Order: sequence, then structure tokens, then C-alpha cells
Amino acid sequence: QVQLVESGGGLVQAGGSLRLSCAASGSISRIVAMGWYRQAPGKQRDLVAIIPSGGSINYADSVKGRFTISRDNAKNTVYLQMNSLKPEDTAVYYCKFVVFTTPGAPLAYAYWGPGTQVTVSS
Repeated sequence: QVQLVESGGGLVQAGGSLRLSCAASGSISRIVAMGWYRQAPGKQRDLVAIIPSGGSINYADSVKGRFTISRDNAKNTVYLQMNSLKPEDTAVYYCKFVVFTTPGAPLAYAYWGPGTQVTVSS
């Protein structure tokens, strides 16, 4: 089993910054990808940014140039630096890890964090 713990959400004024963190623990043999998603009230959960182990980083068009995803492999932690925040960035932010839990396992599994609220006031 894999557990994810998120931190860093909160209330900020438009134009401000926040940094989200998500640390994974438990049975992790190899990480395939780490990412951040968000879900605003009444809307579907959408990708914000994803950082694969062997590929290039992807960002949603709406956050390009403002958000930066990064990782600390030694700590099994992914970060999301959010700058120039806008009221439309208000949502619950979820981290997601895709991992192999044991060496040689045939399948990777996805795990989600509990979510952290980000509220941007105008």
C-alpha cells in the first residue's frame, strides 16, 4: 500500500504564490510518474502538471508559465510551485503517483492524495 500526504494549500490573494508538496510512503519499488490534478466545484478533475520518470513534463495550457512541477526522488516527493495565481485556479488540488509496488511487478498502480484546498481571492 502507498500513502500520500499533501501540504501547502490555503487562501491567497490574486497574484500571490503557493507551494504544494506531496510525499509518498509505503511499498514503492519504482515510480512511473507523479502529477497534480485539480477539481473545482461542479467540474471534473483535470490534469495540472505531470512529471514522468522517463519523459518530458506536461502542463495544462492554463498554468503554463505560472506553475512549475518538480520532484525530489530521494524523498519520494513532488512539488507544485504556483505563481501569479488567479481566482480561476481555486480548486481542490490532488497529487497522484503511479508506481510499481514490488520489483518485477507486471502492473503499476495509481494512488491519489486526499486533496488540499487552494482558494484565490480577487
